[in-house]
Amino acid sequence: MKVSTGMIRHSVGCILGISALVCTAAANGQPQTPPPQANITIDTDAPTRTYDRMIFGGFLEHFDNQIYGGVFDPGSPLADAQGFRTDVIAALTEMKMPVIRWPGGCFVDAYLWQKGVGKNREPYGDYRWGVIESNTFGTDEFVEFCRRIGAEPYICFNGTTSPQENLDWVAYCNATQGKCAEMRETNGHPDPFNVKFWSVGNEQYDKAYIDRVRDTAKEMRRLYPSLKIMCAGAQDGMKGVHDYLMEQAGAYLDYVSIHSYALNRGDELPRHDYLTAISRSEEPAAFIANITGSLREKDPAGRIKIAYDEWNLRAWQHPGFPRGEIKSYDAAEVQELVAKRRAQNDLPDQYTMADALFTASFLNACLQHSDTVTMANIAPLVNTRGPLFVHPEGLVKRTHFHALSMYSNLLQPHVSTSQVESDQLEGTVIATVDAIATVDDTGKHWSIALINRHPSKAVSCTLNLKAMPLDGTFKATVLAGDSPDSYNDIRRPDRVVPQETELIIKKGITSLPPHSLIILDISREK
Repeated sequence: MKVSTGMIRHSVGCILGISALVCTAAANGQPQTPPPQANITIDTDAPTRTYDRMIFGGFLEHFDNQIYGGVFDPGSPLADAQGFRTDVIAALTEMKMPVIRWPGGCFVDAYLWQKGVGKNREPYGDYRWGVIESNTFGTDEFVEFCRRIGAEPYICFNGTTSPQENLDWVAYCNATQGKCAEMRETNGHPDPFNVKFWSVGNEQYDKAYIDRVRDTAKEMRRLYPSLKIMCAGAQDGMKGVHDYLMEQAGAYLDYVSIHSYALNRGDELPRHDYLTAISRSEEPAAFIANITGSLREKDPAGRIKIAYDEWNLRAWQHPGFPRGEIKSYDAAEVQELVAKRRAQNDLPDQYTMADALFTASFLNACLQHSDTVTMANIAPLVNTRGPLFVHPEGLVKRTHFHALSMYSNLLQPHVSTSQVESDQLEGTVIATVDAIATVDDTGKHWSIALINRHPSKAVSCTLNLKAMPLDGTFKATVLAGDSPDSYNDIRRPDRVVPQETELIIKKGITSLPPHSLIILDISREK
């Protein structure tokens, strides 16, 4: 993105149907300073790139109420006979969720998959998160849940155990014969699950881990050549992928996994205002660029892709954890941290328009780097910091649920070349406006995502397709809210929802309402 602070000023158009958000200056008749400016030019003749829909994926971990009381709630009137929450299935189907990563995360470091399959499940102490894991939701249930919503299952191995332990897990899911295939058949699943995506461990980078990656991935590649294999590559603060990883395991990998959370956790729940939160919107793009540069030094042909398989605006709140051991799961200190402090993740007023617009900005970064980033998984998908808040009586679609759903449902399949010039957002070093242009197979139907990050000001935006100004009324879907701090909760679940409206563009100029995401539809003859 190119940022310009000295752009020519333009007059402001209006968006029909949301006049309360725009054109306030014209309504009150008072002298106003010129609005912030943006100029977006889309090259309709340039080659386009087809992006991978796996960037709209999610992540579920056995942490707090993501699994139990989230996607899986046996005995609930909202669950089916197998214990799956039908309202969650409906919401994720609406979102067209393409892939889900599971079971961790930090949780997987203590996970033994055999204890979570079959009729005789073995509960155990999960020392990473300080609870007793019942194992009533395991591999069989995870794969079934993914099938219910049409998502690809993506399994993350225990990166601390032996390669054989994890190779047996692959065989349990994918083999047609042998002891693990027989175990799966005994458990009621005669046909292979055909799990395509696998990661060797989570957030480990030392040489002993890399050696396990090499040994595991090499054998996986020999036994199952079509699998997509990845491992931990980098996370917040790291500038590149370890040379030793690429030397030892690069030949067997399809992806490296990267993780980042823009806003840190704390011992006390951090409270970030809108401007502080939204000012982090361009960090994922910078992180992707750094890791891409590092990868290309070691993989010039670009064979290895990036799976950004943990990302979110807000880091999970889990003071005192993860741990390497737990002496007593009933200890008062453990219970206090688990039952009360951890529950702060679900306080609804944290999830404002900042979460929605950060999410849109993140997806723009993935689309802009679609030749490298071919999977992304919001962490998590349900509860904690996720776009869906699930409770005993129903669910709430947080603001970032709607942003994800808009991108998944409304964008076209190819990314076009575009240039965005924008004034900086006051008080930050980022652009006020971000945008991405997508187009269908014919080149005639365009869907353009427009983000105005300003908390209170509409932006005068010039749109050019092939340097030709647009003029007329166009269909649009807008996500805004009555303030930048708007959020959805049980009492008001629909305070922030997408609205279908029309956007007036006059001589190429339109107005983007404050703190908004707009996806604009344009049909154009070539």
